[in-house]
Amino acid sequence: MKKLKAALAGNPNSGKTTIFNLLTGSHQHVGNYPGVTVEEKYGVCRYGDYEITFVDLPGTYSLTAYSEEELITRNYIINEKPDVVVDIIDASGIERNLYLSMQLMDLDIPLVLVFNMSDIAEQRGLVFNIEQLSVLFEAKIVKMVGNKGKGKQELLEAVIETSGIPGKSRIHKMKYGDEIENELEKIEKAVLTEEPALCQIYQARWLSIKLLEQDDEITKKVQSSKVNTIVESSVNHLKSIFRESPEIIMAGRRYGYISGACQETIKTTAELSHNYSDMIDAVVTHRILGLPIFLVLMYLTFFLTFKLGSYPMSWLEHLFGWAGENISGFWEPGSNNWLKSLLVDGIIGGVGGVIVFLPNILILFMMIAFLEDSGYMARAAFIMDRIMHKIGLHGKSFIPMLIGFGCSVPAIMATRILENKRNRLATIMVIPLMSCGAKLTIYALIIPAFFEPYFYGPMMWLIYLIGIILAVICIKLLRLTIFKGETVPFVMELPPYRLPTFKSIAIHMWQRGWMYLKKAGTIILAASIILWFAMSYPKPDTSSEQGKLEYSAIGRLGKVIEPAIKPLGFDWKIGTALIGATAAKELFVSQMAIAYSVSDPELAGMTLREKLSANYTPLTGFCIMLFCLIYAPCIATIVMTKQETNSWRWAMFQFFGLTALAYIITFIVYQMGSLIFN
Repeated sequence: MKKLKAALAGNPNSGKTTIFNLLTGSHQHVGNYPGVTVEEKYGVCRYGDYEITFVDLPGTYSLTAYSEEELITRNYIINEKPDVVVDIIDASGIERNLYLSMQLMDLDIPLVLVFNMSDIAEQRGLVFNIEQLSVLFEAKIVKMVGNKGKGKQELLEAVIETSGIPGKSRIHKMKYGDEIENELEKIEKAVLTEEPALCQIYQARWLSIKLLEQDDEITKKVQSSKVNTIVESSVNHLKSIFRESPEIIMAGRRYGYISGACQETIKTTAELSHNYSDMIDAVVTHRILGLPIFLVLMYLTFFLTFKLGSYPMSWLEHLFGWAGENISGFWEPGSNNWLKSLLVDGIIGGVGGVIVFLPNILILFMMIAFLEDSGYMARAAFIMDRIMHKIGLHGKSFIPMLIGFGCSVPAIMATRILENKRNRLATIMVIPLMSCGAKLTIYALIIPAFFEPYFYGPMMWLIYLIGIILAVICIKLLRLTIFKGETVPFVMELPPYRLPTFKSIAIHMWQRGWMYLKKAGTIILAASIILWFAMSYPKPDTSSEQGKLEYSAIGRLGKVIEPAIKPLGFDWKIGTALIGATAAKELFVSQMAIAYSVSDPELAGMTLREKLSANYTPLTGFCIMLFCLIYAPCIATIVMTKQETNSWRWAMFQFFGLTALAYIITFIVYQMGSLIFN
């Protein structure tokens, strides 16, 4: 079987990931590019006699050196030399998307262009002369509707055919005008003479273009002072003529080429003043209706998370209860065998207590994936722009915050889309205030334990809303104090609406669910065993289970911190669970399950929720959720904050600042609540 490697490139919102999922299905692997935190995805597709490995490169609008994503995409194509580069283009916004294609053409690489969302383009009255466009761009062009699976076979055949074409210099080279071409010629001659080693890696003309554009990454690689002098002279000369930097002039020429090519090859069959996206946007991004619609959609998401998740969650609870009873049956009734306690209380109680919430996690991610893939999440950021602008940020900052509903780690990585450093730091500091999937396990435990079913959705909606409001307030304070400065202008692309495919949503659910199960089977399993030992040893000379737990290592630690957390309505058991949850938020559930299994064996027939409702008040339950929402993020988030800010100072500021904020707010809520309800 012949093996090929194809790289998928394209603008954000071009449908690149949808096509990647269509081509590779479940045969995907996720990691990080060496030395950076940007996610690397690759998958395998078998077609005929070929095994094609597709690499999903980060979404980018160009191949400049402004962001890590752009550099990764560019360096991968140049250094790894894939057999084919597939550029995914949103056909409904053709001119904007073809800018990246022009830069890929400059690299003289085997190239396939995919006109994705061709159905939307046709609805807008666009008709493409594919043959003529293919000649102008010297690349195979495939029309696709990725979310419906149309064009998959044609794309695979184009990839195989293009991979067999030897590299050659393009006929239709981009010409930047006499003045710029003269300077490029001077630089190219100097580069060929002075930097032969560099010319073996990069083409001399492409190097010249990047040097004239003053690309930082390429400029650093040039050692020759002669080349640098010529480049500086050329840049100054062109600036004196055009009153603009060469980079801006050259970008304008590329768009000019694209515009001319499109005028010759694209016809409009009808003037559609309002397409479907426009009509929907008139409502969902309305100045008055936009925010209420967003809040209602969030409420429906949380309502369905509980409503649909309650049934499989109940089945899993009974399954783990049944497993615990059957394993206990191997020992005599009333036996205090340590192995029995480890298996039933430590492993089944700890890990099982976390896994029962898997259905809620899957449903939440299904809803978020639907909103993302449909194009609505970009509108949510657009809607929030009005609010965010008043606090010193813009709607673009809300995108990482939305990602934070899934997990804080990729959300912090997503702040790279923010060009302004102050905006980025302020956003990173507050991302842990978004309720991630791990915190959902705590809410899914506490809400049914203390509140009636008709309060499930509203309580979940309220706790998520509190996180957003606190984040907004904290950002405002940070922008007024530590991160002072002007807000940069905000422009956000609103992709067309499209109906997500079941396959795309299923892949998102599977990836998140599998990550959750892996954590339950590794980190939480190991932590549960350690916590069981800490709750079981050392053993005192007493038969009281409560006395044994208090005498244990974890019990002693809990007793030490209990006076500090008592004003929050917490006892020492909750305190130790909060300490354990610093490693991973799910461990709060795991540790509470172990604590009540070890200390109250006579309540073995009760679920953890029933045990909690018997020992605490609804006010305490709400304060647990509030504290867990705000206080110190998990260790993985702290490490990511350090990595993205390149400073332990900011990571520690986030850790201790959020913990102090959690204590103050929870203290106020509990004390005021005690006065009202007692």
